[in-house]
Amino acid sequence: MGKRRYVARGVPGGYRIWDNRRRGYWGDFYELCPDDLLTALNAGAEQARIVELMRRYKKARR
Repeated sequence: MGKRRYVARGVPGGYRIWDNRRRGYWGDFYELCPDDLLTALNAGAEQARIVELMRRYKKARR
């Protein structure tokens, strides 16, 4: 298994997604670990699926 491009990193109060290729954070702050979103990003899922997962995790943090 190759090195993952996107990983969740714990930050005070929740999680952020780290992009290993760009060496910077990607996306928003999440209170819950976005496991499904990370899987979709690393698998090269379609954009519509990624947007749907981002919206779901944003709602979960409110």
